[in-house]
Amino acid sequence: MSIVRVALDVPLATLFDYTVQPGMDIEVGQRVLVPFGKRELVGVVMACERDTEVEAQRIKPVTRALDDCAPLSAELLKLLNFCSDYYRYPIGQTVLPALPTRLRSDEPIVIKPIVSYRLSASGAALDLNELPKNKKVQLLILSLLAKRAHTKAELKAVATTTSASLKMLVSEGWVEEFETTTPTRPLPERVASSHVFNNAHTLTSEQQAAVDAVTQAQGYGCFLLHGITGSGKTEVYVHLMHHILQPCPELGRRSGGQVLLLVPEINLTPQLEQYFANRFPDVALTSLHSGLSEKARLENWQSAQSGQARLVLGTRLSVFTELPDLALIIVDEEHDNSYKQQDGLRYSARDVAIFRASQRGVPIVLGSATPSLETYQNARTGRYTMLPLTQRAAAAAQLPEVRCVNINQTTMHHGVSENLLREIAARIARREQSLIFINRRGYAPVLMCSGCGWLSDCKHCAGKMVLHLKDQRLRCHHCGYQLRVPHACPACGNADLHPVGSGTQRIEEVLQEHFPIARILRVDRDSTRNKRAWERMRALIHANEVDILIGTQMLAKGHDFPELTLVGVLNPDSALYSSDFRAAEKLYAQLAQVSGRAGRADKSGNVIIQTAFPDHPLYRALQAHDFDGYAETQLAEREMAGFPPYKYQAMLRAEGKVESEVYAYLNRARMAAVDLGMAVEILGVVPAALARRANHLRAQLLVQAGSRGDLQRFLRAWQPALDGLAQAKLRCSLDIDPLEF
Repeated sequence: MSIVRVALDVPLATLFDYTVQPGMDIEVGQRVLVPFGKRELVGVVMACERDTEVEAQRIKPVTRALDDCAPLSAELLKLLNFCSDYYRYPIGQTVLPALPTRLRSDEPIVIKPIVSYRLSASGAALDLNELPKNKKVQLLILSLLAKRAHTKAELKAVATTTSASLKMLVSEGWVEEFETTTPTRPLPERVASSHVFNNAHTLTSEQQAAVDAVTQAQGYGCFLLHGITGSGKTEVYVHLMHHILQPCPELGRRSGGQVLLLVPEINLTPQLEQYFANRFPDVALTSLHSGLSEKARLENWQSAQSGQARLVLGTRLSVFTELPDLALIIVDEEHDNSYKQQDGLRYSARDVAIFRASQRGVPIVLGSATPSLETYQNARTGRYTMLPLTQRAAAAAQLPEVRCVNINQTTMHHGVSENLLREIAARIARREQSLIFINRRGYAPVLMCSGCGWLSDCKHCAGKMVLHLKDQRLRCHHCGYQLRVPHACPACGNADLHPVGSGTQRIEEVLQEHFPIARILRVDRDSTRNKRAWERMRALIHANEVDILIGTQMLAKGHDFPELTLVGVLNPDSALYSSDFRAAEKLYAQLAQVSGRAGRADKSGNVIIQTAFPDHPLYRALQAHDFDGYAETQLAEREMAGFPPYKYQAMLRAEGKVESEVYAYLNRARMAAVDLGMAVEILGVVPAALARRANHLRAQLLVQAGSRGDLQRFLRAWQPALDGLAQAKLRCSLDIDPLEF
């Protein structure tokens, strides 16, 4: 009897055995439709066996083998197995969510015709040198089509006027449109031995040294590209990509390899995609992120799986993309918390990428101006190779001057200091741009009654409801609850309600009053909610049609605005009071990143930080641009306190409607851990930072060990006890290497 062991998207940490009917060909990695209770589910075959320990009469047959997509490779299955084991999460709920949504369904995948373009006979006979030189886009399209046919999507990446140019070329009879169900690009083994590389920049000596170190590495190697903001990390990525895209007979690559580039934010993806498309105009590039439709995500994923896409750009989930010719992984802004999944499989895409590179035997580059202290420590001790970039790439560009303004010793105008207002006025006069950074959207963090002290608490959470004045709403940013702004205090009836603190909307109002003719643009989650809103905003900024930018962390990283010369930082001090031991590290990274937006071209930049503690060591380090010194201080404190990277942690979280049930579960889990008597430190049960969210009481239990091996051995021994204690009324999760406390 032939048995297949299938992973199903159910909360059970096991595979399920099914028989294979005669004549049905099934291989490991293939999707199958199987009966499960009264339902039929799509699963992935993880193993094929000859026998099973399950009684024969209890084993059901596979309903249908799904062969409309190539099976998952053994390499990807091994990666998913590792994630399931390391992060202590059911194998089926690890494997299936890693796939595009369409592959989790048994609906047949219909391949629609692809609209492509090729040269006609008259177009092939053209002498491009005789055509007008001012028709740059048309000439570029013709030169690309002279090599091979291209899809409409590929040609659209060339320029914004591609559609009009194509229409003109078709009307002239030089280009013809056709439909096909197969990609126009040759398969990897038939890719030409070279490609067009738009080498627009000459590398600095530091950049060249970084490129040489990675390209000369034999097999796996983890490199920290530690470059100050504006040092040209992206240019290093481009040259590494160029190297990988070349054939390498010594490594058995008859064609170029594939590159996976991970980015933390979805709003960075379109601009990077356009940038790399311009630098590699004839290389197939695809992107994978949550902003794509289900259809587009499937098509892009299959393009990578087939080897057609050579450059794959994506957010954290793309670390699980099938890449048969993977030869290099790049993790940009490796310190960013967005790489850590906070629900379901709580994985770190950066850490998974490092394991994948090691598994594959290829180099991985972690890029950051402010690397996480875990990564920095690994580079400091030699586990990773440090590649420093200490100078800005543009010869005329210098690091901005950072100045702290004591808010207790200056005149303040609703959260904006007089010093900052003067600097903004000077920039407007010089037609330069200013960025005001405040990491809080809305009008004000809270609404308050001057009579009785009532505050706009959320009735479902332990947090406050934020005032959004333009639509007259109070909104909870934790659970989404909202209501209209009351006309009078709900507690005492006093009509004198006033906002306390500032958000992006209030700062926008204040600056509009001071600079009535200034062109002000607010960039936050509220203003960019509509599709393509951020794309339009970015175009306005680059065209210098904005004088003052007001934004949250969306503007803090990855953007290059040549006319931006002033950054003002409002209300950063709250992180200094946090109970989270990583709060200072996160604040330094955030402020260093947003400061780096100023003066990236030939104009000098200035940064003004409004603070009540101008002499705080964190701000002093920022003023000196001394990340290394600040990191050394933080690492010394971490070592004394016994925190990561000197310890390895796991957090057991629980939440439920009844507080006593939550604490009873966690205390029983703690006793079960203590009874194991293993080499770990088990701390007490404490409330979560936000003790109540959406009417659920939340608490947590932290466990830490001196080595990753000790922690993993403990977790494997502890898991059966946790499974036995589980209650349907509670939501419980185990978070390995937690970032949120």
